[in-house]
Amino acid sequence: MNTIYITKNDHQKLLDLLHTKSFYSQDEQDLLAEVERATIVEPTAVPGEVITMNSQVIFSDSESKEELEYWLVFPDDADISQKKISVLSPIGCALLGCKIGDTISVKTPKGEKKLKVEKILHQPESEGNYE
Repeated sequence: MNTIYITKNDHQKLLDLLHTKSFYSQDEQDLLAEVERATIVEPTAVPGEVITMNSQVIFSDSESKEELEYWLVFPDDADISQKKISVLSPIGCALLGCKIGDTISVKTPKGEKKLKVEKILHQPESEGNYE
C-alpha cells in the first residue's frame, strides 16, 4: 500500500464532509480509511507530484494502456461530462494523495483495475492556491 499525502486543508474539508453523516456508504467508509491513514502535510509543503483535491491528473489503465484525464473534486462539483470525478468514487478515493508513478488498484463494476498515475496537469498548491 502506497503512502498517501493529504494537505491539512483537504484533510479538514474531507473530515467535515464525512462527519456530517450518521451512516457511511461503502465509498464513504473507503474514503474515511484513506483519510485516516494519510500523512498530513501543510499546503505550502505538499510536493508537486502529489494528487490533491481539485488536481487535474492523467492516469493509465495498465491492461488497456488507455490514458484518462480527470479532475479530482468534492462530490458537489462532480460532473463526468466535464471530466470531474468525485473523491467519493472508487477511482477518486484511490487517486487522492497518490504521487506520479504510483500504481493503484480500484474495484469497478467490471472487476479490479490497476491504474498508474502518469502526470499531474494542475495541482492548486503548486500555483499558490492553498484553500
